[in-house]
Amino acid sequence: MTDSRPYATLLAKGEDRRQLILAVAQRSLTRSGWRNTTLARIAEEAGVTAAGVLHHFQSKEQLLHALLDARDADDEASSDQSGDLIEGIRTTADRIEHSPELVGMFVVLLAENLFPGTPLHERMLNRWRTAIDIVSDSIRRGQDAGQYRDDFDPRIRAVEIIAFITGMEISWLIDHSISLTAVFNDYARALERDITAEGRS
Repeated sequence: MTDSRPYATLLAKGEDRRQLILAVAQRSLTRSGWRNTTLARIAEEAGVTAAGVLHHFQSKEQLLHALLDARDADDEASSDQSGDLIEGIRTTADRIEHSPELVGMFVVLLAENLFPGTPLHERMLNRWRTAIDIVSDSIRRGQDAGQYRDDFDPRIRAVEIIAFITGMEISWLIDHSISLTAVFNDYARALERDITAEGRS
């Protein structure tokens, strides 16, 4: 029987190197922005050759998408899209504080890809719209169940909620002294009072 351990070791080393490249790219991008981050610089900081980077990521754009995949995977692992909306907003503070590097990278990528023609504009736009859809669906389920008032547009409120979260990510990156837990708890309480059926005037 053939011993598969050498091949498995090579695979493990390759995955470790890929993760190292991602980590270095994430730090470099957060610090300097994507336009000022080159594959050569990433390779140098990661201790590999440029060819080594291209072995794992065929282009700078593919590396960009891999970084966003990491952020999306972290979001998915730390959130319950079918759970309670108000509780989900409260726990977002923990998610931001848990992954400051991912949050910082995402904010930089978002700022650099706001406009059509930039490498990640379409993905960022689709990601934003998906987030709005998820929150809208959660609100609509609450309305159908009689938990939330039915006299407001779920999508408009969803835009407000996502804008609040994005704004707080930026605010906390600028000033880490902000108590995210306190701010998110206060916002969640105010939102709950405003949208619950008991809050109908």
